[in-house]
Amino acid sequence: MKPPAFVPTRRTFFRTVTAIPLFAACAVEELAAKAKAAVGRGSSEEIYRRIGVRPLINARGTWTYLSGSLELPEVREAKQKAAMHFVDIFELQRAVGRRLAELSGAEAGLVTSGAAGAMAAATAACIAGTDPKKIWQLPDTTGLPNEVIMFGGRIAFDSAIRLAGGRLVVVHTHEELREAIGPKTAMIYTIALGERLEKALAIAKKAGVPLLLDDAAGIPPIENLSRYAKMGVDLYTFSGGKGLCGPQCSGLLLGRKDLIEAALANCNPWEGAVCRAMKVGKEEIMGVLAAVEAWLKTDYEALYKEWGKRVERIARMVETVDGVTTRIQIPEGGNRYPTLTVEWDEEVFGLSVADCVRQLREGEPRIEVLSSDNPSLVPAVREGKQEAPDADGKPAPRRDRLQIVSFTLQPGEDRIVGKRLRTILAAARKKAMRRA
Repeated sequence: MKPPAFVPTRRTFFRTVTAIPLFAACAVEELAAKAKAAVGRGSSEEIYRRIGVRPLINARGTWTYLSGSLELPEVREAKQKAAMHFVDIFELQRAVGRRLAELSGAEAGLVTSGAAGAMAAATAACIAGTDPKKIWQLPDTTGLPNEVIMFGGRIAFDSAIRLAGGRLVVVHTHEELREAIGPKTAMIYTIALGERLEKALAIAKKAGVPLLLDDAAGIPPIENLSRYAKMGVDLYTFSGGKGLCGPQCSGLLLGRKDLIEAALANCNPWEGAVCRAMKVGKEEIMGVLAAVEAWLKTDYEALYKEWGKRVERIARMVETVDGVTTRIQIPEGGNRYPTLTVEWDEEVFGLSVADCVRQLREGEPRIEVLSSDNPSLVPAVREGKQEAPDADGKPAPRRDRLQIVSFTLQPGEDRIVGKRLRTILAAARKKAMRRA
C-alpha cells in the first residue's frame, strides 16, 4: 500500500512566506561561515580538529558525554586566577563552603567532582561519619549501617552509592519507604520533587534518617539553591557542569553542617578516604563558586525569552514542510528549558527519527539533538520501574521523538539547525511524493 500523497495547504504556504526572513538570514550566515573557512577554521575549534575531533552544535542539552555545558565567562576568569597560586585545599573547601552557605541558606556546602561525586561523598558520610577507623574501613561496611533506600527506583548513577559501600534497597511508594526504614538504614536517596519529595522528607525526618536529594540539573532556576534548604532537606546536590555552567568536573553538595563535615572527611584530599579518587582542584572549586555568584545576578526572564526565541525560529522553519508539526514546552525534569518537539509521520515520510538524528550527526557541522537514544548508557542498565512487557515478555519500546533543547544552542546556531532539519525533512517528503 502506497503512503498517501502530500497535499500542500494554505497554512503551509503562509508559514513559508513568514519564514522567508529566516532563510535569508541563514544564507547570510552561510556566506560568512564559508568566508571564515577560506582563511582557516576558528582557532578555538582547531585545538580539536587538529587531532581529528569534530566540535558540534549541541541541541541535545547538558549531557556529560557531549561535555555538559559551556562555562560562563566569570567561571573561566575565576579558574584562570585560581590556577596561578598554591592554596591549602582543606582551607579552601571550608572557606568556599561557608560562602555557599551564605548564598544558599544551607548550614554548609562542599564542592564535589560532579553530582555523582556528591552521591558517593554523601553515602560515605552517612555510613562512616567522621570516625577515622570507619572512614578507612570503607567500602567494607561490616558492622556499619549500610542500606541506602532508593525512593523512586534505581538510576544509572547509583554505582556512586555502591562504590562507597552502600547497599541498595529499592522502593517506589511512600508506604514502602516507611516499611523499608530500619536499624541498617544509613540514608535515603531520591530524585523526587514537589509534593512527592515533601512526603518522603517528612517520613525521613520522623525516622531520623538523612535524605539526599539529587537534583543534578536543577539549576536554573537558581532559586532551587535555597529552596531545598528552606524545606529542611538534609543533603542536596547539583551538577556544576550542567545548567550552572561551571566547570564540567564539579558539583555542589549542600545541607546539614555535620553531614557536610562528614562528607569532607571522606573525600579528597584525605589520603585513605574512599572518595579520594574523586578529586576536585582549586580551579573547579573557585570556578563553581563563581558560577553560583553569577547566576544570582542573572535576569532569568530575559534568558528564558531568548531561549524560547531560538526554538521558535527552528519551529517556523521546519513547519514549512508539509506534514511536519511542532510544539514547545518546558520539561518538568532535567534540562528545564524551552524545548522543541518536531513530529512527522515516519511511515509516510519514509524517514525515522533515528535516521534523521543520524543525518544531523553525520553532516557538517555535526548537530546533536535529543531522541530516545543514549550513546553513553551502559546497555545493561535498567532504571526505576520496568516498562510493561509486550507479548514476547520484553519491555515495550517507547515511541521515539526528536527534540531540540534551546539552552545549549549558541547565538546563530538555531538557524543552522533549523535549515539542516528542514532540508532533511523536505528531502524525505519529496522522495515520498515521488513514490506515491
